[in-house]
Amino acid sequence: MLEVVLNDRLGKKVRVKCNDDDTIGDLKKLVAAQTGTRAEKIRIQKWYTVYKDHITLKDYEIHDGMGLELYYN
Repeated sequence: MLEVVLNDRLGKKVRVKCNDDDTIGDLKKLVAAQTGTRAEKIRIQKWYTVYKDHITLKDYEIHDGMGLELYYN
C-alpha cells in the first residue's frame, strides 16, 4: 500500500492510497471519487511525461509519498 500526493497547482492537494499494481486509470478513479471530477477529465503527469491509463504504478516507478501533477482536461 502506498500513498501518492497529487497537486493541481490551484491550491488543492489530493492524497490517495493505492497499491503499486494499480493502473493509472485506477488512480484516476480514486482521485475522481475524492474530488468529484469525472475520471476521464483528469490528466496525471510528472514534468512533461503524461501517464497512460493502462500502465501500472510499478512500471512508472511511482513510490510511496511521491508527488504527481494533476490537470483537468
